[in-house]
Amino acid sequence: MLIDVSQSALLVVDLQQKLLPVIHDNQAILAQAVRMATIAGLFGVPVIGTEQIPDKLGPNHPDIRHLCGQTLAKSHFDACAEGLLPALPGAARQIVIAGCEAHICMLQTALSLLEHGYQVLPLLDACGSRKPSDRDAAFARLQQAGAVPVTVEMVAYEWMRDARHPLFRDVLKLIK
Repeated sequence: MLIDVSQSALLVVDLQQKLLPVIHDNQAILAQAVRMATIAGLFGVPVIGTEQIPDKLGPNHPDIRHLCGQTLAKSHFDACAEGLLPALPGAARQIVIAGCEAHICMLQTALSLLEHGYQVLPLLDACGSRKPSDRDAAFARLQQAGAVPVTVEMVAYEWMRDARHPLFRDVLKLIK
């Protein structure tokens, strides 16, 4: 299954200012999420953010927040339980996911999306947890459940499909 830009949406889970500092490799995860959201914006792919109890954990990091077309506040760990499904565009069947914590909110949201019939594509290079072992366990569990782990570059190049794509140079600048 190739990732189809016309069927894609990007979900950015809880990359919040007060949570990010405790996430392992947080700067790289934030940078990759920003890269993916910027590329999604070039392609017109909807970008939806979530924030876990923002009154306590604060908003998403400003570098990612301004790239989200909409941001949903939630208290449930599974964003589908709190308004995500109606926020997804009707054409979106493939949900690319970035965020944290990989083994809690990202995992529960991804599992719920799978149950609702979506193809779920968690970004290996843009998801994190406090402990790497928790992140790794989340990806193993997601893969067993039917999710397909991907990277930012995989998604970008599958959205383009061809080196002659009009956005190739713009995307290449972001990737390099």
